[in-house]
Formats: sequence, structure tokens, C-alpha cells
Amino acid sequence: MTVIGSGLAGSEAAWQAAERGVLVDLYEMRPGLGTPAHKTGDCAELVCSNSLGSNKEPSAPFLLKEELRQLGSLVIRSADKHPVPAGAALAVDREKFSQEITRAILNHPNINFKREEAVDIPADGPVIIATGPLTSPALSQKISELIGGQEYLYFYDALSPIIDANTIDYDKVFFASRYDQENGDYLNCPMNKAQYADFVQALLDAEKVPLKPFEKPVYFEGGLPIEVLAERGEKTLAFGPLKPVGLNHPETNERFHAVVQLRRENVEGTAYNMVGFQTKLTYPEQKRIVAMIPGLERAEIFRYGAIHRNTFINAPKVLSSGLSLETNPRVFFAGQIVGVEGYVESCAMGLMASLSALDFSRGKKFIIPPPASAIGSLLKYVTENKKGKYQPMNINFGLLPGLEIKIRDKKLRNQALVERGLAAMSEWMKSNLKPNLSGPGERLAG
Repeated sequence: MTVIGSGLAGSEAAWQAAERGVLVDLYEMRPGLGTPAHKTGDCAELVCSNSLGSNKEPSAPFLLKEELRQLGSLVIRSADKHPVPAGAALAVDREKFSQEITRAILNHPNINFKREEAVDIPADGPVIIATGPLTSPALSQKISELIGGQEYLYFYDALSPIIDANTIDYDKVFFASRYDQENGDYLNCPMNKAQYADFVQALLDAEKVPLKPFEKPVYFEGGLPIEVLAERGEKTLAFGPLKPVGLNHPETNERFHAVVQLRRENVEGTAYNMVGFQTKLTYPEQKRIVAMIPGLERAEIFRYGAIHRNTFINAPKVLSSGLSLETNPRVFFAGQIVGVEGYVESCAMGLMASLSALDFSRGKKFIIPPPASAIGSLLKYVTENKKGKYQPMNINFGLLPGLEIKIRDKKLRNQALVERGLAAMSEWMKSNLKPNLSGPGERLAG
């Protein structure tokens, strides 16, 4: 088997096949050929947030993670091993997380890790393309030719600034999580009405990084740049990432007009990520506007926010239910390039593409997990959503079929969805998966 790309999807795909006794050639162009977002040559490098989303039950992201734990996911195992405090979210120390996965890949006897750019798609054996939203120009051209010259859809994903913890004025900020339900893991920078109004106006007036003439800004709705949110109205930020509800000061009980939240970037707490502050402002403007936030007047920025183009194929039109090309069933796609949004969602697609490719090579029809499961519902969205405009999607309960019995209480309804999903995945695994193999790997044909 060949896997191209060692991001979350590619690393998971390679690992799953190798664990099942298959020899894998895993290609990664970094660090020889970099991207606008990556900084290292490590596998599964996190280039945006260090959060893998909610880990709180009952929620759709929790269900997805639990299913991946059932399936023996390398990515989730590594995340569970290197968490940082983030309330109900599963956030990780990004360096230790990616280094853990890199070691696992390098030390697996069935994985041949090739640090070189794949400029063509191998003609033999199953191939999984998991090159993500920053696929190299050479391979992008090959993919375009392979799928019949179909134009790519794309959006812009923005990174949030990371702040040096030592430069925060802790006399002006406070630790708290919303409604005191999450152990006070977030650092909060409060704003009064005047400060908030000045901040919003500064965002509106700030200089942005210009787009190239041929580029059209099409943002993922769940990750809009903060300045784009500001353009939607004066109150938008206060009802969005700066929402103060449930964040009263723990000592004075004071309620603020708006609150900027910071989340730990690493275990040591030396760096903080600005929650919801994806941005395409120029670096000088970022420094100026961050300094307007109470407590961050003298903050040093470890990493400035930035934007990059995310590319994905129109998966429902070209892929089968098992993530292979309809026109070339030995070629599979996985990760963000198929139109899922999020680290864990990408990992899940990598795992499914690997299992599907194994079944294809052995002449077996791949049976996808039931739509009652989080993974099954994602696969259904990616491969069956043929009507209307195709857009990237995070896991959410709206993708799952409704319950047979109506439950009015939201928490109880979500709990029932989680229990049903886990049971559905468990039954699917019993019927469709064999135990992992050990020992020398086999070379697949196909």
C-alpha cells in the first residue's frame, strides 16, 4: 500500500494498515519541501489550534473520539497521552503529540517512511492520497488529471496568534471557565463597553493581508477570521468568540461586556492560544490590536495569525462510499482533501480509507459503519451529499439520523445519540473487523 502525506489522516491510514500486517510506503515531502503553514517535518503536525475539540459527554465530537478509541486510533491515543488543560476540550502539547506519532511511524517494521515529494500517483497497489489542504502544485496537477480536470473548491482557514505567557498582565485577567463547569482552565481578558467598541472599530480599520488577484475568499463558516466577524455587525463578536455569558469574575462576580479567552498551548503553560482569533491582519496590525486587549498590552506574540488556502475535492461527485475514486477504485482519498473540517474528522477519514483499501485489495466489499455512528455519518455526508453546494463539515449531531423516540430534554437526547452511536460502531466492528496482525508485513496487489 502507498500512502501520500503524513498528516493526521495519512499517519492514521499508514498505521492502521501496518498494524494489520501490510507493508506501507508512506511519503512525506516535508521538511525538504515545506508549506505556508507547517514548521517541521514531523508527522501529524498541528498547524492551527492545538485543540482536537470537545471531549465532553454527551456531544458529537466526544462520540467521534470514543469511536476512534474503540478502533485503536494512533492519533487519539497520542492525544490522550499528551493533553494540556483546556476544560472540556481535548487540547494537546502540539510538539509532544506530533513527535509521539512520528516515533510510532518511524519505529513500525511495516512502514517505509519516505521523506520525498510524491510527484506522481503510483500505478500499482492501493494508493491513499492524504495530502491535505496544502497539496503540492505538482501532485495537485496529477490529482486534477486523475479526476477528470474537475476544478477544486476551496476556502481560507486562518491561524490564531499564540501569546508568550510571561508577558501577560495577570492583574488584569482571571482564570475561569464558562459557568465554572470546567475547572477554570481558560485565561480571560475582560472588556467594558467602551473598550469593546474601540476594539471592534480597530478591527474594521486594520490593514489586511491582500488576496492575490485570482483568489476568491470563501471561508469555512466555523473558522471565520475575527475581522470578518467584526464586519458582520457591532455585536457579532460579543455574541461569538468574545461572548461574556457565564464568565463572571470568580472573586467579584462582575459581569463584563465582552471577554477574550486564552487557552494553554502546552503542558508547561508558557504559551497561550487566542481562542477564536483566526485572522488575516498584517503582523504590525495584529501586534497593535492585541495590545488593546486588557492584560495583553505588553504581550509578546510567539506566532502571528495567518491565512492559507485550503483545497478539497468535490468528494460526493467523484468518490464511492468507501472513499475510492469511482473511475479508479484503487485510488483512495482521506482527510481534509475530501471535505471534512477538523483534526479528528481527518483522522477518522484516514482510518476508514485504510480499512477500505485493505478490503479492496483482498477482493472484499467494504461495508461502511452505520450512519448512527459519528464516523458513518461523516462518510455518508462526504460521499452522498450530491445536491447543492458541497462545503467542509465538522462532526455534529445534525449528520446523524434522528431517534425513533422523541426526547425533549437536549442533554438526554444527546446522551441517547451517543449511546446509540457507540453501540452501532461496536456491532459494526464485530461483523467487519479482524484482530490486528503482528509479524512481517505483506505487499498488497491491486
